Amino acid sequence: MATTETLGYADLPALLTRLTGDEKHDRSSFSTLDVLWVLYDRILGEDDRFLLSKGHGPAEFYAVLAAKGTIPVEALDYFGEFDSPLGYHPDRNLAPGVEISSGSLGHGLGIAVGSALTGRRVWCLVGDGELDEGSNWEAVQYAGRVGLGSLTAIVVDNDSAALGWPDGIEQRFMLEGWIALRVDGRDHAALEAALRPDLEGKRPRCIVAEVGAR
Repeated sequence: MATTETLGYADLPALLTRLTGDEKHDRSSFSTLDVLWVLYDRILGEDDRFLLSKGHGPAEFYAVLAAKGTIPVEALDYFGEFDSPLGYHPDRNLAPGVEISSGSLGHGLGIAVGSALTGRRVWCLVGDGELDEGSNWEAVQYAGRVGLGSLTAIVVDNDSAALGWPDGIEQRFMLEGWIALRVDGRDHAALEAALRPDLEGKRPRCIVAEVGAR
């Protein structure tokens, strides 16, 4: 059962110390912390969907879910252990609040496109390194062509992409018909303003959250 007491942003460091082990991927997961918090604290509605494509660093995701009462805080102590619901990659069949099993680079955005076609608002968080995978760009091209306004992709840019893109990640999305902008990925007010749903949107959106090299 999930805890009935929700916690705040200031509680996240203590929650994160309860997750241990080499597979915690501190740097990778830490880059997503503020985006995840703003989404769960200020943005996501009851009928919205959030898909974590960047599943190879789920520690912050689990901490935020615990803070919001979706998973028991005590479960963090058994991260990655045998019979733990909190694996090194999130498993939708085990962990409450996890919409997709993820961790393999490049498949979350395609799933998000399919989910958004149902008309529900969908937010999908990907890492900049994932964008080296070609499957992402098939999803990006399709979403742009059909004007999938219910989809928002959040790209956490920690300068880990091997290939990159001339003039920035957002330029590639705009070329495919998306609305795209870059924000400070640690600034909660800026993230909230960028992530607010566009209720009459006719194009998908890409929010590049710049967090610096990690």
